[in-house]
Amino acid sequence: MVTLDRLVNVVGSYGVRLRFCSVPRTTPLSSVVMHEATGERAAVGDVLLAVGARSVKEAVRWAVAAKAVAVLVRGGEDKTAFAGEGEALAVLVVDPAVSWSELAAVVYGLVLEGRETESGRGPTDLFAVADSLADAVGGAVTIEDQLGRLLSYSRGQRHADPARSATILNRQEAGALRELFEKRGVLAHLELHDEPLFVDPDPEHGLTGRMVVAVRTGRELLGAVWVACPSPLNGRRLTALADGARTVALHLLRSRASADLERQVESEWVTRLLDGGIDFADAAALLARLGLPPTPLRVIAVRTRIATQPHAGLLLAFEAGTTGFGWSRPGRSALAANTVYTLLPAEDAATARQWLRGLCSALPQQASVLAGISAAAEVAELTAARREAEECLALHEAGAPDDQPPAYDESWDRIVLWRLHTAARSGRVPVRGPVAELRHHDAAHGTPYMATLRAWLDAQGDLAQAAEQLGVHENTMRYRLRKMAEVTPLGLDDPRARFAAMIELAAGDMSKIDKH
Repeated sequence: MVTLDRLVNVVGSYGVRLRFCSVPRTTPLSSVVMHEATGERAAVGDVLLAVGARSVKEAVRWAVAAKAVAVLVRGGEDKTAFAGEGEALAVLVVDPAVSWSELAAVVYGLVLEGRETESGRGPTDLFAVADSLADAVGGAVTIEDQLGRLLSYSRGQRHADPARSATILNRQEAGALRELFEKRGVLAHLELHDEPLFVDPDPEHGLTGRMVVAVRTGRELLGAVWVACPSPLNGRRLTALADGARTVALHLLRSRASADLERQVESEWVTRLLDGGIDFADAAALLARLGLPPTPLRVIAVRTRIATQPHAGLLLAFEAGTTGFGWSRPGRSALAANTVYTLLPAEDAATARQWLRGLCSALPQQASVLAGISAAAEVAELTAARREAEECLALHEAGAPDDQPPAYDESWDRIVLWRLHTAARSGRVPVRGPVAELRHHDAAHGTPYMATLRAWLDAQGDLAQAAEQLGVHENTMRYRLRKMAEVTPLGLDDPRARFAAMIELAAGDMSKIDKH
């Protein structure tokens, strides 16, 4: 159940401010109405959207007539005083820059999504809708999103088959079943048509037959309603299925409005923490409002790609990260440009990688996920942790796809080398000098001088160890070093020259990672 306090906090991020309140902020809200200028009977509801009110006083009169707990009104310059007027009401003033249509969607979504019974099955509960629809059409019902992920299903099992059971157990259609639907043109039909379609049985895939209808708003496909049935529906049952799809669309839109609002607020708060520029007290307060404990956090930077849906991968990752896995959600996420950032309470990198595995399992199988993990950080260190996560993400993108996501505290040495390589790619290394001369000589004459120099430096001047590393005799090493000195003055007896050569070689070595 949504309370007045929750409404005030949520719409506050949309430029709505609480101007007056004489009712407890714990007051529950369950309905939203707009003022009707015509008609003998006034609309009654807990929240009144005073669209068209010429003053706050007029909006208050409308609210009293509607028996509203809260009224939203536009009127920033109205100097109305409420002292002594005695209305049991909360008045929220809407910023002129906020459109009523946008605000109405937010308020309706927030309040109506909260109208649930204690058992959790209320008028916006898709499981209740699935049960009602199954009774009307005479077959077991599943409701899925546009990617075949299960949203709800009916309790009734009439005409249920193995394919339906597998979908419920796996929380999404099996890959083979979805390929069958694509091959038969079912998915293309859902994209383009509103009419229900019968899908013939297929014993190989455990399918006894299906009626399916698209769930959409305007031209946007939101999902589909599937009914298990051995033959096509007709008459009143077919009409009930089409009507049911429209009802499901309304529920999904309300749910989306509520969820999208929650995600926007969460994303803004996480972004503020990662961007920095706020004092410790404000940062700690934001952390508390996000529901995160005052323990070390890791920043996880994620990029997701789906070849067939270039723009969908990142949004799906953000949706999965902000929906959570199971009953609780340990992290809080933000979407910025082409990256999803998540704050996760985690002392060690293993916990972060476990969270990433959960994220991957919530995405389509064809999605590729690349990620970087920061070291554990206190709230004042989150801006630095974000940079660490971004550098680890860049390292993961440059490496092999099956590498595990790097964590900064485990991979700091590779990060330092990666920074050197980044500098090298921008042209900030010598194009001439001893190391460059040896590289040119190897390219022109096929000599192994670069490998020899690298082995000698790795062995810290130990000829026997360097020779063993290269698989040659010590005398060969001595001979090569003499010939290298003839090509260019290396100055290997100078510690600073040796260190500089090691840095330049390390920057060059990272190019091998870059070519994966």
